[in-house]
Amino acid sequence: MDFLQLAKERKEELVQDIKQLIQIESVLDEGSKRKDAPFGEGPKKALEWMLEKASKEGFKTKNVDHYAGHIEMGEGEEILGILCHVDVVPAGGNWTYPPFEGVIKDGKLYGRGAIDDKGPTMAAYLAMKMVRDAQIPLSKRIRMIIGTDEESGFRCMEHYFQKEAMPDIGFAPDADFPLINAEKGIALLEFTQQSTLSEEEQLVSFQAGNRHNMVPDLAKAVVKNVSSDFEEKFYEYFKQFGEEVAFAREEDRVIISVTGISAHAMEPEKGKNAAVMLAKFLNLHLTTESSKAFVSFVEDAFSDVYGKALGLDYADEMSGQTTLNAGVVSFDAEKGGNILVSMRYSVTYPYEEKIQMAKELLKNSSFSLHVVSNSSPHYIPEDDEFIQTLLKVYRRYTGDDRKPLSTGGGTYARTLKKGVAFGSLFPGEPDVAHQKDEYVVIDNLVKAAAIYAEAIVELAGKK
Repeated sequence: MDFLQLAKERKEELVQDIKQLIQIESVLDEGSKRKDAPFGEGPKKALEWMLEKASKEGFKTKNVDHYAGHIEMGEGEEILGILCHVDVVPAGGNWTYPPFEGVIKDGKLYGRGAIDDKGPTMAAYLAMKMVRDAQIPLSKRIRMIIGTDEESGFRCMEHYFQKEAMPDIGFAPDADFPLINAEKGIALLEFTQQSTLSEEEQLVSFQAGNRHNMVPDLAKAVVKNVSSDFEEKFYEYFKQFGEEVAFAREEDRVIISVTGISAHAMEPEKGKNAAVMLAKFLNLHLTTESSKAFVSFVEDAFSDVYGKALGLDYADEMSGQTTLNAGVVSFDAEKGGNILVSMRYSVTYPYEEKIQMAKELLKNSSFSLHVVSNSSPHYIPEDDEFIQTLLKVYRRYTGDDRKPLSTGGGTYARTLKKGVAFGSLFPGEPDVAHQKDEYVVIDNLVKAAAIYAEAIVELAGKK
């Protein structure tokens, strides 16, 4: 079966489906959540759109309490899971094209979710349709499981698997080819300032970021009682780096901001953390105790994304460096400082030992460490038959013999006993997930759909 040719013939169908899904602004909205919309209206609408579409096109569907749902075909006791998500991170600013339209330009489809994960979701759905329409007999049930809270903690999957069966094997089209068999652990760390605040604090407020899994691309601070040449020093400092900045006065206060570059928390080194940039400048000019302690801590602890200053650094051969992303950084004159950090730690990381070491180091500082949540690393050996089958399919379509990868990202694959991330980014493609002007290369997504169809047949077709 020439799935690549079949996918090419259905390219326009794929594109239109992605555009429609992107036009649903499915960002977590805690303010509008309710029993039938646990993560807000947007994620609920995106899930319903997927299930209604699949139902009309002849698939079995199920909505599991609006947390997640599934689309199913085939027969058998065993289940091959394809785990996707339709929620997205906030768009942020400065897009060239509207983030929720699905603009096509030069073979790319732009929009929030184009590559993470609405484009790959629709490619996997097309794969299911191609296998069904080819009337290929299946020995397993093929179940596409669609989540609505992947970007904010997997609560959708936790609820889903309390009600529904765990697939025997599965893949998540939410990362890179050839496949990812090692996912780092993901811990959410909260650093809280303990020092007593003075009414004379120079730092009135500081705010950067709104998601711990994104590098903040904008930081803003309000300060008072600064030197007369503060404005001159501000522009002089950032001129050397060529950063986009803003300066304003409001009565006796000064409002300053700096723009960085956003990136996914799994690769914070690819971004420029605006919180760290602004803290470095303020550390040169603030002198009141708690204000100085806050900006000093932000600079010292997070200028290095590998956690050395906190004793959290570690690396191994199978999954690489541990990284820390200070994603939400705030200070106010009444509560002090608070920093939410996404730590992506190596597969063999001595977790308890390292966390305790960091807590000990902080005893001499004005900050304390609290672990908000922790998801252990996920690893499937390369020689597993399931891994080898997926690699065989990928190599058949690409001629690329490279070995499996590791990631600091967390995909739904880690919720399965035997699951991996499988595409849809091909080697050499830039990963623009969580960034402004996120896009997917349409022809590459067509090829991914063909690979997914072939994988379904190899893993679940009757022999």
